[in-house]
Amino acid sequence: MSKPSISFYNLAWRWHFYAGLFVAPVMILLAITGIIYLFKPQLDPLLYRDLMVVEAGHHTQSADALLQQVHTAYPNGQVSQYLPAVAADRSAQFVVKDAGRELNVFINPYDGTLLGEQDAKRNLQAVARALHGELMIGTVGDRLVELAAGWGIVLVVSGLYLWWPRGKSSAGVLWPRLNARGRLLWRDLHAVTGFWGSALLLLMLLSGMTWTGFWGAKYADVWNTFPAAMWNDVPHSDQQARELNSATRQTVPWAVENTPMPQSGAHAEHAGHAIASTAPAAPQVSLQQVQDLAVSRSVEPGYSITLPSTADGVYTIAVFADDPRNDATLHVDQYTGKVLVDVRWQDYNGVARATELGVMLHEGKMFGTLNQLIVLVICLMILLGSISGLVMWWKRRPESGLGVPPLRHDLPKWKAAIVIMIALGVAFPLVGVSLLAVWTLDWGLLSRKLKTA
Repeated sequence: MSKPSISFYNLAWRWHFYAGLFVAPVMILLAITGIIYLFKPQLDPLLYRDLMVVEAGHHTQSADALLQQVHTAYPNGQVSQYLPAVAADRSAQFVVKDAGRELNVFINPYDGTLLGEQDAKRNLQAVARALHGELMIGTVGDRLVELAAGWGIVLVVSGLYLWWPRGKSSAGVLWPRLNARGRLLWRDLHAVTGFWGSALLLLMLLSGMTWTGFWGAKYADVWNTFPAAMWNDVPHSDQQARELNSATRQTVPWAVENTPMPQSGAHAEHAGHAIASTAPAAPQVSLQQVQDLAVSRSVEPGYSITLPSTADGVYTIAVFADDPRNDATLHVDQYTGKVLVDVRWQDYNGVARATELGVMLHEGKMFGTLNQLIVLVICLMILLGSISGLVMWWKRRPESGLGVPPLRHDLPKWKAAIVIMIALGVAFPLVGVSLLAVWTLDWGLLSRKLKTA
């Protein structure tokens, strides 16, 4: 009697199950928070109309006059950033650190009236962004999101193998059988959605990975470089521009995150000494002069001006533009007004440009409303794929245990699969470590239980 042929299908299904069980809950959270952040341009003026929308006037007050109003209202506060109004009917904004809180303070640019404040870390968009990037639990959350994204790639690859028609009709493969009921309908929705969305999902996962704290940082170190000559005649500190970004606020573009922060020249001789890093800033260049500089250098509206906080600090003009070709990052000496560094799109290398384009597509900003709608469809497909997978698991789960697909011990080694898994593990180290851990657990413990069952 001939021995039946053995298929890799069972093992692929098992790995798909493991990936899905971990990834699905995180993907649901990422999709929901992603949708919220996706529509930030539309939601913010609706939710915070009294703070953000003003009646357009003829003459605006200077940035210095607005700054003085904020200092008067928050005498013990430290102003860290200024965001000029992006349109004639919009308010200006200051970021103020006061009594242990970080506040977004809104002000009418025409008459200097303070419109109100919001907690910079507890408003809807800040919470959505923090959940999306690090689950609001810092470094551990960032690593979990990175793991979920990496395992999401495993999910897509194994899912495509399981989807492969193998002689089946197009129904349930290219389109769902809507007349089906129960688990079969959920299976069709899961498989068909996964197939049609696989390429877009991979793009979303890979572009999102560039922001992660481990893989993203290593990726930037390798690929995101600038000519050293750009900083030859500029004294710089041991700080990097990435420190201007946080989980809830994006200030500088990804492409310049790992570039050094310059120092204001009047205190360059103190570089490395405590007095330079601890003495308070005493700028001789006004905030309005820095704003005029941004305008004269054609920086795209929507930019922010980060104020120096120490004696050797600099003003930083930065815009993380919807179209990355309009990105700009300028560091300005607080004593002389000299532009120490001016980094634009043309200074980015090919990988940095591709990454910035990917990020803007990921956030739905590159092509306006059309881009938003495409990303919305992707997020809805992620929600449907994740929920349908969980429903299928719930319907077939045993009364006890997880319902892991049974492991066949006579499965042959599948060379292509091994190569793919090794490649994923090398490309994404956290995924590689977790793959080894799960593989060891699966073959070392679970398989023994199945042998003795």
